Amino acid sequence: MLEDFPSHIATLIQVLPETPGVYQYYDKDNNLLYVGKAKNLKKRVSSYFNKDHDTARLNLMVKKINDIKSIKVETELDALLLENNLIKSLKPKYNINLRDDKTYPWIIIKNERFPRIFYTRKKIKDGSDYYGPYANVKVMRNLLDLIRQLYPIRNCTYDLKQENIDKKKFRPCLEYHIGKCKAPCVAYQSEEDYNRNIKEIKEIIKGDIQFAIRDLKTEMKSLSDELKFEQAEEIRQRIDMLDAFQSKSTIVHPTITDTDVFNIISDDKSAYVTYFKIVNGTIIQSQTIELRKKIEESDEDLLMFAIIEIRNRFSSNSKEIILPFEPQIELSGSTYYIPKIGDKKKLLDLCYRNAMEFKRERETQIALTDPERHTSRIMQQMMKDLRMKEEPRRIEGFDNSNIQGSFAVSAMPVFIDGKPAKKEYRHFNVKTVEGADDFATMEEIIYRRYSRVIEEKQPMPQLIVIDGGKGQLSAAVNSLRKLKLIGKVAIIGIAKRLEEIYFPGDSIPLYLDKRSETLKIIQQIRDEAHRFGITHHRNKRSRETFKSELSEIKGISEKTAQKLLVELKSIQNIKEASLEILTEVVGAAKAKLVFEYFNNQ
Repeated sequence: MLEDFPSHIATLIQVLPETPGVYQYYDKDNNLLYVGKAKNLKKRVSSYFNKDHDTARLNLMVKKINDIKSIKVETELDALLLENNLIKSLKPKYNINLRDDKTYPWIIIKNERFPRIFYTRKKIKDGSDYYGPYANVKVMRNLLDLIRQLYPIRNCTYDLKQENIDKKKFRPCLEYHIGKCKAPCVAYQSEEDYNRNIKEIKEIIKGDIQFAIRDLKTEMKSLSDELKFEQAEEIRQRIDMLDAFQSKSTIVHPTITDTDVFNIISDDKSAYVTYFKIVNGTIIQSQTIELRKKIEESDEDLLMFAIIEIRNRFSSNSKEIILPFEPQIELSGSTYYIPKIGDKKKLLDLCYRNAMEFKRERETQIALTDPERHTSRIMQQMMKDLRMKEEPRRIEGFDNSNIQGSFAVSAMPVFIDGKPAKKEYRHFNVKTVEGADDFATMEEIIYRRYSRVIEEKQPMPQLIVIDGGKGQLSAAVNSLRKLKLIGKVAIIGIAKRLEEIYFPGDSIPLYLDKRSETLKIIQQIRDEAHRFGITHHRNKRSRETFKSELSEIKGISEKTAQKLLVELKSIQNIKEASLEILTEVVGAAKAKLVFEYFNNQ
């Protein structure tokens, strides 16, 4: 395989070290194609050129490689960190794309004398303390509201240097008079007292509410001992508010502390990774990111990329990381935990459900803003689920209807791009089958339909859906075999009882997830075939019944009866019609026969 590439590629691979590192692929125009990490650079890079890959996109990328560069590092973790930074900064064409279409807010404690606390969407290196980012803005606002209720923190923009305060440049504002600020601008509050509040606020934002409560209890006792009962009561109210806030936030055992939780779900196009930061059994931060796949990235590679990215974003150094599976790369100073039961497993499951909800919301957005991308995703999923070679852009379904073999009909709904195309619907009257023989009926209808498609060069469907199990499917396959269409068009049967999907020549059915979009579309086709078939069957039965009753009138032919039904729609309307109306439809002589027959009755 390597011999199929230019000779200099083999030379570049030959000189690669067998150590951890990062490799970069470039095309002939020196455009960066891909950045990857490796435990063994030489083995990893060689693997790209020694086999055919499962995806056409990956094979195409390998064919474009004209130059290989590498960066040697000490450990595989160093390689992972470097890969993450290079992908974000260089954005190679074939690497995963981190979708991050909004700037999440941070809570900032400003680097200044008597620090202000507020939220911002711009993080700058000014010495201030930043906490976040907060994917849920409501949670952040609730936290800020709690802090403002608990602590009298200033919100003015005055420069509170000591010299300005000494010169009495400021005066107390409304915030002081309504008890929201203690006016440090006029030295009513000391810097020491203010900074003690800031210290407690930092612990609350970090999620360590118990630390703040312990400090407040100590302060309350001290005030009580000094007989300052009014101030002690204010502290007690703060403690009650913190207790109430924590009771609403705690969702697992409070002994789970300083823990990161990650879970991942993925499909052919994207992966979604959800992150929780847990402190004292409380989720204090959460975020879900979408990773767009470019080639055949594994869930482990995607999850490790997300762990590095998110922990860096949230400045997390948690010692314990809860995951759905154990990655091969270890993170220095942290331990992986893969729970099977208990509170940690519940956290992991909650993380998964959040990822699923994010995925659902994203797909709904795509469906509303980019219908073609939404359709392509569903078609790709159907192709994968039903083991097809091409997307089922056109699907034709079949269902038979009869009453003890009488008035036998078949219906064919058509779905294009996963949606009903009602102008393409067709129904068939059974011609060659006597009695209630569903298998023979299916064989006749399938043969008639696709012999005509071939003869008239109409578009052939990519998928045929038969309402029924193995018997109906086998009958349909017999007709396709006669028409030499086996292997040219996919065909499946869906049985009603357990919604089993049957394939030709396979006695073991496929059971799709009940929430699967593939199954929902197949069910919709089956239901449309049934509805459309029943409607046509009823109409035919009514027409035949009416014709039978009209044919009993001496002198009225089948052609005349048909004309009356077409014009007046029902036998009841014919019975109630005046002689004048009947005359307009079939002439005076025949109108008289019909009128006298029903009126004499």
